[in-house]
Amino acid sequence: MRASLLQIAVNEDETVGARRERVASLVREQAGSDLVVLPELWPTGAFAYDLFEEYAETLDGPTVTAMAAAAAEASVWLHAGSVVERAPDGTLYNTSVVLGPDGGLRSSYRKIHRFGFDKGEAAMMGGGEEIVTVRLPGTGAGTGTDGTVAGLATCYDLRFPEQFRQLTDAGAELLVIPAGWPARRREHWTLLARARAVENQAYVLACCSAGTHGGVEQAGHSRIIDPWGEVIAEAGEDEQILTADLDLSRVAKTRADFPVLRDRVLGLPDPRPGARDA
Repeated sequence: MRASLLQIAVNEDETVGARRERVASLVREQAGSDLVVLPELWPTGAFAYDLFEEYAETLDGPTVTAMAAAAAEASVWLHAGSVVERAPDGTLYNTSVVLGPDGGLRSSYRKIHRFGFDKGEAAMMGGGEEIVTVRLPGTGAGTGTDGTVAGLATCYDLRFPEQFRQLTDAGAELLVIPAGWPARRREHWTLLARARAVENQAYVLACCSAGTHGGVEQAGHSRIIDPWGEVIAEAGEDEQILTADLDLSRVAKTRADFPVLRDRVLGLPDPRPGARDA
């Protein structure tokens, strides 16, 4: 599989409409890739809270429509990052969208862990409740396969390893994580992305935005990490397209050669005094 991460610069001097058109053009240029990934909330910026209400849209709104057309023109699987979704009841969600090579909507994921500690996203948006995987036909390790299973997570989710273990248990071989991670915590971004790869023995595609929005400088440093935790491609701090070829057979090989997942012990006894007798 050839994967391309588009580390988009999200700056306040560019309108949402202009950025949407520019990103659609960049997606169309990735025709040689199998999977293209965009950052979290790139139309507005993950910290531009004042724009969330104004630019909230349904999943057939202007951003998803433009990305669907670009994916179809390039004939690529497109993880279109995330948008501010407005649900029928008016609730806002930070929702990731996966589009097929024909432009069809194949999956969506509402971010489970909202950042802000009772402010910002955590106060303004509803939280998702579902662990989401999506099968990408035509991208498997060998001929005749049904395709790679990708597990979906977003930004702050990266701090919660239990979500990624559930994605692995659901069959994920590839973990796709769009983000709008702050530069001041860049070391956490790069460390946790590698940790999720190592502990789940899966490829990690971690795509962050660049630029500054809402007064928050972005971390950049998007990364493609293999199932052994080795960084095989990494971006810098500015807008950049990061492309690498993934040998998907390495997931099964790593899990077979070093079968740590097999040795998990679930259902440990409750450590509280008297719990066994309750």
